[in-house]
Amino acid sequence: MPPVSNTASAPALRGRDDLHTTWSYLEDNINNVMTKLQEGLDMKTYMGVYTAVHNFCTSQKAASSQPQPATSTPLNTGHRGAHLLGEELYTLLGQYLTEHLRQVLNSSESHTDEALLSFYIREWKRYTDAAKYNNHLFRYLNRHWVKREIDEGKKNVYDVYTLHLVKWKDDFFKAVESKVMQAVLRLVEKQRNGETIDQLQIKAIVDSFVSLGLDEIDSSKSTLDVYKLYFERPFIIATKEYYSNESRRFVAENSIVEYMKKAEARLDEEKERVGLYLHPDIMKKLMDTCNEALIADHSAALRDEFQVLLDNERTDDLARMYKLLSRIKDGLDPLRSRFEQHVRKAGTSAVEKVAANGDNFEPKVYVDALLEIHGKYQQLVNVAFNGESEFVRSLDNACQEFVNHNQVCKSNSTRSPELLAKYTDQLLKKGAKAADESELEELLVQIMIVFKYIEDKDVFQKFYSRMLAKRLVHTNSVSDDAETSMISKLKEACGYEYTNKLQRMFQDVQISKDLNTAYKDWHDKVLEDGDEKRTIDSTFQILGTGFWPLNAPNAALAPPVEIKKAVDSFIRFYDQKHTGRKLTWLWQLCKGEIRANYIRSQKVPYTFQVSMYQMAVLLLFNDSDKLDYSEIKELTNLTDDTLDPAIGILCKARVIIATPEDAKASPGTKYVLNHNFKNKKLKINLNIQVKSEQKVEAEDTHKTIEEDRKLLLQAVIVRIMKGRKKLKHVHLVEEVITQVRSRFPPKIADIKKNIDALMEKDYIERLDNDELAYMA
Repeated sequence: MPPVSNTASAPALRGRDDLHTTWSYLEDNINNVMTKLQEGLDMKTYMGVYTAVHNFCTSQKAASSQPQPATSTPLNTGHRGAHLLGEELYTLLGQYLTEHLRQVLNSSESHTDEALLSFYIREWKRYTDAAKYNNHLFRYLNRHWVKREIDEGKKNVYDVYTLHLVKWKDDFFKAVESKVMQAVLRLVEKQRNGETIDQLQIKAIVDSFVSLGLDEIDSSKSTLDVYKLYFERPFIIATKEYYSNESRRFVAENSIVEYMKKAEARLDEEKERVGLYLHPDIMKKLMDTCNEALIADHSAALRDEFQVLLDNERTDDLARMYKLLSRIKDGLDPLRSRFEQHVRKAGTSAVEKVAANGDNFEPKVYVDALLEIHGKYQQLVNVAFNGESEFVRSLDNACQEFVNHNQVCKSNSTRSPELLAKYTDQLLKKGAKAADESELEELLVQIMIVFKYIEDKDVFQKFYSRMLAKRLVHTNSVSDDAETSMISKLKEACGYEYTNKLQRMFQDVQISKDLNTAYKDWHDKVLEDGDEKRTIDSTFQILGTGFWPLNAPNAALAPPVEIKKAVDSFIRFYDQKHTGRKLTWLWQLCKGEIRANYIRSQKVPYTFQVSMYQMAVLLLFNDSDKLDYSEIKELTNLTDDTLDPAIGILCKARVIIATPEDAKASPGTKYVLNHNFKNKKLKINLNIQVKSEQKVEAEDTHKTIEEDRKLLLQAVIVRIMKGRKKLKHVHLVEEVITQVRSRFPPKIADIKKNIDALMEKDYIERLDNDELAYMA
């Protein structure tokens, strides 16, 4: 604004009687601002009005600056006069605005619906533009009188611009807001029904409602009180009513799937509507209202459809249902429960198909069936349920149930970990169908998925460690990297203690390699019994007793002369390196290759891959073509349980022939070497484990597991009691279950049995009130 000019035409003020003259002058020009602002005010008039306000507000001050007698009123009389003059001018301006708005209100009565909105917006724009102009004209009043009144805490005094808004709100807005809001709601309903509307009209109405929000304590601040009371509240009520009616009709006439699509579209529309012309503050209430009308009110119908969608694998529709029900409180809880039941049922059914033919199935078939169900529903959780943790938990619960409690596990509760260990052994063992490195790694990852759900992890550990021991001893692991990778995965899942012995087994294998190298160097330098070289190429492995799950052989084999000579040589070497160590020979794990030079028709001799027991039997035929069962037994020093399987495989392969051929292994049965032996292969593997041996080995493993569990339970009980000193019986059982469940799910009867065993050993004693105490 330009500076005030002394040449501007303004009434000369000489006293309070000039108020009427001043106001008449101001009113004419204010009226021009209010009604003809678009025509503009010339600078002379503008400065005249500004000067009139200034002169009127300062005229009393000038009068008060004259000398006063000592007995006159207090010194602030002049200031109070200025206050009174400012108040009178402020009051007259307010009265003018009230009268002006009464005329605007009268004009509005002839308008309805969109015409009313257009009128309201037009008048609001004209009025607020004039308010800003008047605020400049009365700047002196704002700066002095209004500021002093506000500083002194007087209520209902505002700067001139805010005064315009207050008057609009009190004298016009409250009289028309209901009709304006109804027109807005009808316009919004048209848009919801698919018609095109002028969205800018609604945005202008929203902005005006927001602008009318004033803080009663601090007029310089704004609030959303007016907007929330007069716009947001009726808008929310109308929205609830509209969508309640529409959704009720739509559900009655369409399928749930179609309704979900409709509800999804409506929610997107309302969210977009906020960005187009509503205030952002309404977003939460609007979405909550839509969620209630479109989803919560029909949640029962949506949930009833869930099972149908699951059965038909409608992933997209399931994703849509998940997104809708996730918007309301507890909307997904029933779905998670039904999903868990569905997965459990699917997994149980898949295993029943595997078990339909009895126990004659490969471990791979069983594990693949488990993985197929898990993979299928893991994909569903990721895609349809956004990988939500609660649905993942439902999937885990279901998988844990059907992995550990299914048709295959009915007769043997620990069948799952046993089959998983056997499948892992098949993958990690050298074979004709060995997977490549990347494929094998992926298969091991799949193994760990099933392993996660196994409850009896100690059973898996025991079977896995025995099979690993055989792979290492027989050097038929597919690769050291694959073995190491599997152990690392188990360590990550169960901790260091779970895999400690497995890692020590690897260390022993490496130490044995170094030991064999040293032995060969030693043997080359030392002449034994006048023989300058070894008669057989032998390799020895030294296995730590505490780490390898291997037992001493049941039979004390009398090794063939050739083998005994090599063994004695190694013992002399080993005794020189280590003192005080005892070597126990695990003949049942020893194997070798022998060449069949006796078949003259064969230009290239056959090579037999045999166990040590088979080798002991076959080498006897170097001295005799025919041997009696009793002779073989006496010369090898083997028991019937060990000798019969060895001879049985040799007879089945027709390397030797029983006389008569159908005779069973027993005293009196004769065996002859088959000089007419023929085979398509030059190298024939005869070192095959028979089913009876596998069964016995599995039974031994389960016995070991039971014994280990008993010792673990007793160790945990003692550890708990040693720390607590005294504990209620029921609390002890609970703590034992908590500490042991990561290895296996203990039975309460077994815990009680081991508590009684420890009482007999005087580790704990029973007190009164079912309390137990630790005995130091």
